[in-house]
Amino acid sequence: MEKTDTALTKKDTIMYSYKVVQLSKALWKMVEKDWQQWIKPFRLNINEHHILWIAHYLEGATISDISRFGVMHVSTAFNFSKKLEERGLLTFSKKESDKRNTYVYLTTEGTRLLSDTFESYLPQNDSVLKGSLPLKSLYGKFPEFPELFSILREIYGKEFTQLFEASFEQAYNALTEAEQHVLETSDEKEATL
Repeated sequence: MEKTDTALTKKDTIMYSYKVVQLSKALWKMVEKDWQQWIKPFRLNINEHHILWIAHYLEGATISDISRFGVMHVSTAFNFSKKLEERGLLTFSKKESDKRNTYVYLTTEGTRLLSDTFESYLPQNDSVLKGSLPLKSLYGKFPEFPELFSILREIYGKEFTQLFEASFEQAYNALTEAEQHVLETSDEKEATL
């Protein structure tokens, strides 16, 4: 362990690690339960849904990308990607600019399914969201977790957290576009009536 300005005792480091473990485990249990319930009607598991999401936001991803950004073992990323390919949701191909690596892309059906999962999301079924609402009410915004991002940047690297931030922005923009499309479609339907 590196020396710091403040000496850390073994007890301090164990207690810090224990808190992180307990908080992470408790939070993940609720995220996992809610996520599984959300995507169950689409015959997807969490890894498969996550792979679809990553392939979409990276606009083509290698298995290594999926493994790294999906925080899963390479064999898990590969095996679930192959299952998605068998279902016609993903395709494997080379890029013109990079013939060495194989990239995973969403098919039209994969894009549609991912979009359908987003449309089916119900905020009232999201336990972490419900648990965060008192903070949003108090501070006027959801928690942004700067300390957690800093820890993850130290563990996984700057590229990892940059992808997170870029995917959040891209997801926000895609959802904004989808909302706009729904409004335009609704307006068109009303105009024809």
